[in-house]
Formats: sequence, C-alpha cells, structure tokens
Amino acid sequence: MHTTDAGAESPSAPSPCWLSPQDCRLEDFIRAVERRTALADYPHAAAVEANILVYDCDAVRALAAGPSALRALQAEWGRALMEGPGVVVLQGAVDDLDTLDRVSGVFRDLIAEQQASGQAAGDHFARPGANDRIWNAQQKLCLRAPDAFARYYANPVFAWISQAWLGPAYQMTAQVNVVNPGGAAQAPHRDYHLGFQSAAACAAYPAPVHQMSALLTLQGAVAHGDMPLASGPTLYLPYSQTYREGFLAWQQSAFRDYFAQHCVQLPLSKGDAVFFNPALFHAAGHNRSPDIRRMANLLQVSSPFGRAMEALDRKAMSATLYPALQALRAQGGLSADGIAHAIAACAEGYAFPSNLDRDQPIGGMAPPTQQQLMHEALAQDWPPARFRDALDSHAWRQQA
Repeated sequence: MHTTDAGAESPSAPSPCWLSPQDCRLEDFIRAVERRTALADYPHAAAVEANILVYDCDAVRALAAGPSALRALQAEWGRALMEGPGVVVLQGAVDDLDTLDRVSGVFRDLIAEQQASGQAAGDHFARPGANDRIWNAQQKLCLRAPDAFARYYANPVFAWISQAWLGPAYQMTAQVNVVNPGGAAQAPHRDYHLGFQSAAACAAYPAPVHQMSALLTLQGAVAHGDMPLASGPTLYLPYSQTYREGFLAWQQSAFRDYFAQHCVQLPLSKGDAVFFNPALFHAAGHNRSPDIRRMANLLQVSSPFGRAMEALDRKAMSATLYPALQALRAQGGLSADGIAHAIAACAEGYAFPSNLDRDQPIGGMAPPTQQQLMHEALAQDWPPARFRDALDSHAWRQQA
C-alpha cells in the first residue's frame, strides 16, 4: 500500500477546507439536482409545478393569523429554501393591486427620467441600456412616494418569508429590472455575495464561507405585470443550491449546458412573487414577446449580521497610511506581502454596499474596492494628493 511521510499531504487529496474549480464534477451536480419535490412533504403548499413549490397567499394570510401556525409555515419555507427545491412561488403575494400599480408608475417615471438624462444603468449580466434597470429602487421609491412605499412594504408576506430565512432586523433593498421585448436571456448564475466574484476570488474563500454566503441573503422578485412564458420569466434549476461547489461550478460551460437543458420556468401573474435561495442556479429568460416590458421588483434581503462591531473612517485611515507605505516600500522596510496585509487591515476590501448609479459594475460583477485603489496607487507611485483625490471620488461614487 502506498504511504506518505507523517504529516505530508497527498497532492491529489482534496482539501476539506478549500474548494477549487477542479472539485466541480458534473456527475455529483446531477445527483444533487435530480430530485422530485413531493407535495406531501410541504403541507402548507398548494401545488408543485415544474418541481417548484407554489403557495396560495390568500390561504397563507388566513393561516398566519395564529402565531404557532405562522411559525410552522416559516419553518416549512426555510426548509424548502435550504434543502428543498430552493425556490417558492407565492401566488397573490400582493393583494393591493392599486398600490402595486402606483409603485409601477413611479418606477416608469424614474426610468423615463434616466433615459431622458442619457443614463444607461450598468448591469451585472447585460450590456448597459439593453434592459431598463433602477438601482437602489428602495430609496428612490421611498423619497419619491413615501405613502406608496409604506403601503407596498407593509405587505406581511414579504416580512414573513424574510424572517423565515434571516430572522428579525433584516435589511431590505431592491432593484427594478425591466426586460424589454427581444431582451436576451441571462447566463445561469448564483447571486450575491460569492455569486458576484470570479472563480479565482471564490476559490480564495474557505469552503464554510461558500455555505455561509447563501445564508446571508434572500432573493425575491415581485411581478409588476403578468409574465407569460413568452415574456421570459426567470429560469430555475431546483435543488442546485445544495451543490457545495456551485459558486465555482456555475462559471463552467458543462454546468451551464446542463442548466440550459434542464431548467424550468413558471408564468407569473401581476402581484405574484418568487423567493429563492441565492445559491440556486437561475437566469432571467429571453423575452420573446412583441410588446411585454417585463417589470420585476427584485428584492434582495440581507442579514443584519454582516457588519463590523465598530464604525471606522477607513477613507481617513487609508489617506494617512498611504505615504507611510510609500516610504516603507522605498526603504525596503516591508515586503510586498507585508504591505498587502497592512492594506487589508486598513482599507475596505469589499465593493458593496455602493451607489450603483455612480459606481457601476461595468466590465465585471463588482465595482473596484478601496483596497484595489490603494494597490493601484502604490504600483504607480501616485503622489499622496492624487491618492486622496481618488479616495474622495471613490467615496462620492458609493454615497446614496
């Protein structure tokens, strides 16, 4: 039997703590997703369609009148999102269609103003201007029409499912997406956080972070108009959120091809909502209709826990540290690794949250970070004044 020295690690043995693109095996993925959803396992659901759970929100609202019944429903939703199909359709989630129409009118006005100004909102998955996108629709709606905002987000269904996945103190954000006639389908993907990173960046995070990423957000979409199949409602691959290596796998052609052959799609009516695990493989569909401008309010609900305990002025820290790092590098007082570690302890290394109207994700999934800016400045030996100006510009782009 072949043995290795004590303490030595076989070069072919997979690491239990780190994932790599080489760990992605289509046969394992197929075993994870080729499961059938049994209605009997989800007693509060009204139906299973295309392997997706469908809930009647008239029944949901009646059921949730009792605290214990609501908690049982929320537990069922949490189980469906975690280990079940990973996606639930909530039919009639919005029962106040007058308010929905008012909000849709505000969104149309905002889009018209963007177009009149010549703005083409950058998109993660489409070229700027191909579709109509409203970044930070949450704040814009609140400031433009606070009464409509209050009535829209007073909807208990949104709160119940957000609490089911994230608990209390969740943070609600939203982006409006309008896919116009002829709008092309997206490539399949996973979502924020790791879903917005390159394969190389994902591989830098240990395996538990891949699992944790999906627990930090809940994705939702509210249909602001009828969405027949011709209009291209979202494509899903149920159970794909259960595949551990999925944040690396979705970027590989074999997995994308499997998605294209096996994904499912459900039509939605105005007022319906879909909520799904952000690790679910999904993609907006191709709008083949001649005249439907498919409007969805994309809800991204975040855990309150992804924040530091103390508030730091990292811009001021970076501006102060930069000339010291220049001097230390010139003197040979710190190695390149040491400089990188000092930057990591000082500057912001994550691109979000940001103002995506100003700080658009063009040319990638995320805008540049404060850390990347400092590395660029050091590499090009910018004068401190230029770096301070760049920090000011970066901070302005991120402000809402």
